[in-house]
Amino acid sequence: MNTKTFQHLLKASLASLLVVSVSDVMAKEHVAMQKDKEKCYGISLAGQNDCAAGPGTSCAGTSKIDYQGNAWKLVPTGSCTTIKTPFGSGSLSAIQRPS
Repeated sequence: MNTKTFQHLLKASLASLLVVSVSDVMAKEHVAMQKDKEKCYGISLAGQNDCAAGPGTSCAGTSKIDYQGNAWKLVPTGSCTTIKTPFGSGSLSAIQRPS
């Protein structure tokens, strides 16, 4: 192996290590950020949910109607049931809402 090849391999290895390290830090920050959050169902506007909850949603931004009962958003822990909608308060579990 010549010096140039070794240098390229070393750079590639260091770059891979950096990507893995950054990804690990970002994943830990994401978990820490959500630690003080809870899923709140039935409060998001159409297309503004955070992720899936059941039929009609697959992940972020897929809710079809405002206040869809099986679509959730992350909110500060303890605040969900105090959020008011035209159909009542937010819920910690999926709820039936008119479609």
